[in-house]
Amino acid sequence: MIDEQLASIGLDEKERRFYLAVLQLGAASVTEIAARAGVTRTNGYDLLARLEARGLVRQSTGDGPRVVVAEDPKVLISNWERTRTTLDGLVPELRSLFNATTNRPRIRFYEGAEGITRVLWETLECRSGVLLGILSMHELLEIPGTAGMQRYIAERLKRGIHLRVLRSGGRETSKIWPTSKSELREMRYAPPSIDLGMTMYINDETVSYLSSKRENYGLVIESSEFAALMRAMFEGVWTISTVKP
Repeated sequence: MIDEQLASIGLDEKERRFYLAVLQLGAASVTEIAARAGVTRTNGYDLLARLEARGLVRQSTGDGPRVVVAEDPKVLISNWERTRTTLDGLVPELRSLFNATTNRPRIRFYEGAEGITRVLWETLECRSGVLLGILSMHELLEIPGTAGMQRYIAERLKRGIHLRVLRSGGRETSKIWPTSKSELREMRYAPPSIDLGMTMYINDETVSYLSSKRENYGLVIESSEFAALMRAMFEGVWTISTVKP
């Protein structure tokens, strides 16, 4: 199981064997580790350099000969967090170039609870830092559910993304997620004559829809013209909406 999981984070077979040997031996020479890992001494120095570059092991001299020791394995989490932070900034920029390659809209459809959750989390790829949302509360509390939404909100706050949101009083199930400066959220209720029965997010040039559990799908439309239209419609409803249902 450990071997498979190390493979999933990009360590090849020899790197995994060498790294596990270092962990097991504690502090040892390259020759001893190579023998334990079943690789040649020459390969051992190459593997050492590769694992040092990943921050997984280091060489220590101390008062005696040079030995190899493992760093605390929690460095794997730190490495992942640094990569995630880099990707959070890089992916939106790459996607802006990707979207610029064609003037045709891009439409993606995802089925099931996993698809709905995927579409929801994609809304956090928001370059402008402001999300417009129509939240159908009854449906959202079914999928992705309260716990799933709390994780999503925590990540939105971590990324500093503000949310302006419209809701329908008739779709409310409990008094949660009101206007809150600390949670970067401004909320209004649409007039009773307007039933907002489906969740929609608008960010940059993307409009995302989350269906009810009954229809069970997520839909993403990447189109600057369509997003502009939906944004104008949102602002129109916003102007006639109120802070209380």
